[in-house]
Amino acid sequence: MEDLSFLVGVLGNIATSIVYLSPSGTFYRIVKNKSTEEFDSLPYICMLLNSLLWTYYGMIKPNGLLLVTVNGFGSIVLAIFIFLYLIFAPPKMKAKTAVMAAILDVGVMVSAIFITRLGMERKTQINFIGFLSTFFTIISYGSPLAAMRTVVTTKSVEYMPFFLTFFLCINGIIWTVWAVLVRDYFVGVPNGTGVVLGALQLVIYAIYRNAKPLKSAIDILEEGCIHEQLIPN
Repeated sequence: MEDLSFLVGVLGNIATSIVYLSPSGTFYRIVKNKSTEEFDSLPYICMLLNSLLWTYYGMIKPNGLLLVTVNGFGSIVLAIFIFLYLIFAPPKMKAKTAVMAAILDVGVMVSAIFITRLGMERKTQINFIGFLSTFFTIISYGSPLAAMRTVVTTKSVEYMPFFLTFFLCINGIIWTVWAVLVRDYFVGVPNGTGVVLGALQLVIYAIYRNAKPLKSAIDILEEGCIHEQLIPN
C-alpha cells in the first residue's frame, strides 16, 4: 500500500507540476509585450497562498514529502510569475498586486505559522493547517466557476483551454486517489471537489466547443468578462 501511494503521489507531482507551469504562455506574452494587458493577478496570488499552505502542511505532516516537493516547486514558479507581473503591470495594478500579495501570501502565511507555534500539539497543528489549506483551495474554485459562466454566456470556449482543463481534472483524480490511500481527508476533500468541477468544465467544453460565439473576444474584454482561471492544488 505504501509503494502504491508513493507511485500515485509521484504521478500527482508530475500532473501538478504541469498545472503550475501552464501559465507560462501567458507570462511569455506579458514579457514579450511588456504589458499585463487585461490579465488579473489575483488568481496567481491565491494560487501562491495555496501552494505555500500545502507546502507547510506537508512539512508538519508525517510522510508529507510528496506534498512538500510539488508545492514547494509551485511556490517558486508562482513567485516568479507574480514578480514578472509586478514588473510589467501599470502603476495602479502594480500597487494593488503588491498589497494583495503582502496580505495574502505574506500576512496569512506568517500568521498561520505563528499560530501553530503557540504551544499547539503536532496533531492540532496538522489539523489547523490542513483546514486552512482546504478552505482556501475551495475558495479558489470561484475562478473556474467564473470561467464556466463566461463560456455559457458567450457560447465560446476561447478562454477555457482544453488541455489545461483536462490536466486539472486528471490532477484532481490522482490526488483524490492518493488521499484515499493514505487516508488524508484534507487533501481528498478539495481535490474531490476539483474533480467534480473539472468534469463539469469538460462537459461544458464539449457542449460549446463548436458553438457559434455570441460575442467577439474584443466585446468580452471591453465588458470585463475575462477572468484568468485559478489552478488548485
